[in-house]
Amino acid sequence: MKITEIAPDLFRISIYIKELNLQFNHFLIRDEQPMLYHAGMKQLFPILKEAVSTLIEPKEIRWIGFSHFEVDECGALNEWLQIAPNAQPVCSEVGALVNMSDFSLKPTHAMATDDVLSTGKYSYRFIRTPHLPHGWDAGVLFEETNKTLLCSDLFHQNGDQKALTNNDILGLHKNSMLEFDNGPLMGYTPYTKHTKGIIETLAHLQPKTLATMHGSSFNGNCEQALLDLDSVLREVWEDDKIPSQMK
Repeated sequence: MKITEIAPDLFRISIYIKELNLQFNHFLIRDEQPMLYHAGMKQLFPILKEAVSTLIEPKEIRWIGFSHFEVDECGALNEWLQIAPNAQPVCSEVGALVNMSDFSLKPTHAMATDDVLSTGKYSYRFIRTPHLPHGWDAGVLFEETNKTLLCSDLFHQNGDQKALTNNDILGLHKNSMLEFDNGPLMGYTPYTKHTKGIIETLAHLQPKTLATMHGSSFNGNCEQALLDLDSVLREVWEDDKIPSQMK
């Protein structure tokens, strides 16, 4: 477990699982209304709670955000809701309607594109990103003061990577996706007719930091990295790479 402040009041809590060769990164926003972005898996809840407790009292968490319905994003959501009495989940309208209405112990704060959530000093704008990185309900949050994009699985990198880098992460991302595509986790990110437009929307926000779920966060030229991401995704996923067992 490693804790790193990657932007003002934004802490990256990273748990590396050697057997999977993968980091699981969770982000704690320390503000008047603290937010935990990525609730994590149930089995990681004790260690994640311990990490959060070094930054704030876990019971003070007000918001629990995530991009899409997946165990590393929201598996331990209800565990957090039981120890933080004022906490409320935050996700897309689709996620609230389709998943959280049954899964969550508490009502969900559902967000549409361009809705803004204030945590006090900071404001988070929601952008819906269906099927990017994956999931009908997918979306991201953009912090408007320090320009940090909480971008979930975008720019996924395998391995035990450094907390923050301005070096190229697209090469690592491409290699990680190709590695996945040769195993049971193939088809990680669909490339649809909407993908390029969604990525351009995110790039035009001109973020200064990309807070990634797996691998290093990035503080280089984020706008260009996002624009280049489209080419990588197109190359890896759009081409006719249907596995032989599916033909």
